Amino acid sequence: MRALVTGGAGFIGSNLVDLLLDRGDEVVVLDDLSSGKEANLAGALERGAVLHRADIRDADAVNAVVAEAEPEVVFHLAAQIDVRVSVDRPAYDARTNVEGSVNVLEAARVAGARRFVFSSTGGAIYGETEEVPTPETHVAQPMAGYGTSKLCAEQYLGLYERLHGLSTVALRFGNVYGPRQDPHGEAGVIAIFCGKLATGGRPKVFGDGTQTRDYIYVGDLVEAIAAAGDADATGAINIGTEQETTILELIDALRAAGDVKEGEFEPEFAEARLGEIQRSCLKVSHAREVLGWEPKVDVREGVARTLASVPAPSA
Repeated sequence: MRALVTGGAGFIGSNLVDLLLDRGDEVVVLDDLSSGKEANLAGALERGAVLHRADIRDADAVNAVVAEAEPEVVFHLAAQIDVRVSVDRPAYDARTNVEGSVNVLEAARVAGARRFVFSSTGGAIYGETEEVPTPETHVAQPMAGYGTSKLCAEQYLGLYERLHGLSTVALRFGNVYGPRQDPHGEAGVIAIFCGKLATGGRPKVFGDGTQTRDYIYVGDLVEAIAAAGDADATGAINIGTEQETTILELIDALRAAGDVKEGEFEPEFAEARLGEIQRSCLKVSHAREVLGWEPKVDVREGVARTLASVPAPSA
């Protein structure tokens, strides 16, 4: 299969590229390298993957890359992913996550792609909900621009199905973590905490630490993404674990994985951040049914694997 991966130099994208190459696919990557790293693709490029540097907000550049690649399946992962940025700069967030996604959709249509797989978000779309784990049928109530922009992009997927017959699917991810996630900038909390532990710092907890998330290991996630490329299912599909984990439980898991002494790696507490929700956990029975997929790595094992992958601090 010929595949194109936008955002393929990023944390999730590069793990997906490796999986696609492992199974024998031809892979083209489109990434502007604003947050992704060419180093993430070092092994993939040696194995035949091709990298094009382009911004998804530049429609002409996107069209040129996709037209040359002639992909059968487009995996669209490039995005603005920082919830705080989306609250502070909602128009910037929308230009990337809505306009950029439309550019990739249109280029895929023109190039004759068979399938379009979109990386969406679970908790940020559903918002605060009493139905936990939350199914895809739950009403969307985003609490930040990020969830709103992803939901809007999902509507364009439906439009391209109805108008042009392009087969599309939106995968609503839980909180993804694992090797290659950068502990700086837009990283998830597990990567940040791993970085703090590796350098002797303390984890900063916003709120009281009882807020929950559905943490999905990147190895499990990319298997779901690849399966979605092969499947015919359309609409929205949750990709998570159906397990809630608090921030304080994460810290305990890291202490265990790092063999931390009692009294060390104690959290620093700060005020809760605007736009963040208290509970998030995804129901994944639909993914089991239509993708034949289910998560394998529990959070304690995944945290241990992630910590082990963190480079030792330089002297």
